[in-house]
Amino acid sequence: MIPITKPFLPPCEEYYKLLEGVWKRQWLTNMGPLASELEMKLKNSLNVSHLLYVTNGTVALQMAIKALGLKDEIITTPFSFVATTSSIVWENCTPVFVDIDKDTLNIDASKIEAAITEKTSAILATHVYGNPCDVVAIQKIADKYNLRVIYDGAHAFGVNVNGKSIFEYGDITTCSLHATKLYHTIEGGLVITKDSNLLKELAYIRNFGFDGPEAFACLGLNGKNSEFHAAMGLANLRHIEAIHEKRKELTERYDEKLKGLKAYKPRWHKEANLNYAYYPLVLESEELLLKIKSVLELNEIFVRRYFYPSLASTLPYLESKHLEVTDRVSKSVVCLPLYFDLTLEEIDLIARLILRTQNN
Repeated sequence: MIPITKPFLPPCEEYYKLLEGVWKRQWLTNMGPLASELEMKLKNSLNVSHLLYVTNGTVALQMAIKALGLKDEIITTPFSFVATTSSIVWENCTPVFVDIDKDTLNIDASKIEAAITEKTSAILATHVYGNPCDVVAIQKIADKYNLRVIYDGAHAFGVNVNGKSIFEYGDITTCSLHATKLYHTIEGGLVITKDSNLLKELAYIRNFGFDGPEAFACLGLNGKNSEFHAAMGLANLRHIEAIHEKRKELTERYDEKLKGLKAYKPRWHKEANLNYAYYPLVLESEELLLKIKSVLELNEIFVRRYFYPSLASTLPYLESKHLEVTDRVSKSVVCLPLYFDLTLEEIDLIARLILRTQNN
């Protein structure tokens, strides 16, 4: 069987070595020494101003919305994981969907301004598959209308644009470190900001709003992470270059073997590096997608319709909205298997089956 993904796991002895210290200290959570070490190493590795390690990417989004004091309407993308939209609703704000660009699959910056009203407080955009949004255009719009900007960078670990981390753009960027991501801590997330005052607010929010043992600075939640998760993060960070190189090799093999497929890959930001987080394809039609998916599954090869369906038209807690590009792309996009243990021979098999199916 070839699944859509498998988590990277470091050598057992590297992880166990870190756990020995946990047993000795008996400090299991509440931002222990391993979690603090991981924060510092990630801050340096990613070259960002301020970074907090939190429970998961969804909590990171909720913290970002709360820290910025957002109200009313938040402009966002319908082509993302559900947490991008549900976090907005969870924080009692209203998502306003703007259609995506057909080439990049990110929110279409040229359509944002038309969606702004007197109730708009922010733009929350996703770097889809790690591909940076048009951060320059979005910031110009935000500055013009005095809006805050949050980026959902769940897929964007290790991406730089215009010479600096993609996490340095906007007021706050979040990242997911879930087990399915190219770099993970089993469960986990990051909140990144350039603003030291926002960092302070976010740190309070992460720990119930505590300002000392008997005082509270603000409304908070439990956004902390454990030493066991941090240990996995520290162990995996040692292998990040190897992970990147292997995924690059696999991606290039797909590119080579899938020439002639009636599909296109999202156009990557011209000033950004690739992190090879996913291998997405927008196929010629939904009919071809379903045909390929069926044949692959008969051969125990599993793909994912990521993201399908459109968030704008399917969530039961929101009024349905149809957006032309999103509706079309979401029906025909698919992500192929991509993970560290995948072999070149397995990619060759996947490609043969896909092309054979297309040509039959």
